[in-house]
Amino acid sequence: MKLQKTFTPRPGDIERSWWLVDATDVPLGRLASEVAQLLRGKHKAKFSAHMDLGDHVIVVNAEKVVVTGTKMDTKTYYRHSGYPGGLTESSFRKMQATFPERIVEKAINGMLPRNRLGRAMGRKLKVYAGPNHPHVGQAPQPYTLTARKVESR
Repeated sequence: MKLQKTFTPRPGDIERSWWLVDATDVPLGRLASEVAQLLRGKHKAKFSAHMDLGDHVIVVNAEKVVVTGTKMDTKTYYRHSGYPGGLTESSFRKMQATFPERIVEKAINGMLPRNRLGRAMGRKLKVYAGPNHPHVGQAPQPYTLTARKVESR
């Protein structure tokens, strides 16, 4: 009986693409789950959980991402300065007005593995608040999300 060998891609077998995702009127969680799959490489036939096979992803119009229900006022983001009493909290509405890129980055990074492999995948993510980005030289392909868009409020 001949045993089937497990295929493990070598670093030379990895082909990385550049994707451009427009976040206009897309729910935050649906955007984050699809972008996280692109960063992990789960859309490829050669996917292997212990290797970084994912692509580079550019997210534009992060300021136009939407949330459903009452999350606009009830969703809070926390960060800590490292000093006693240094906990700061801000609402989704305030974060969207000041740092819209952080909202999308935090949602996507929360769906990646929590180890050095996940950090390497997170470095391939580029998020911009507006429609312009400096990665034109990489010729990113537009990626159409399967998530349905929500009418802006």
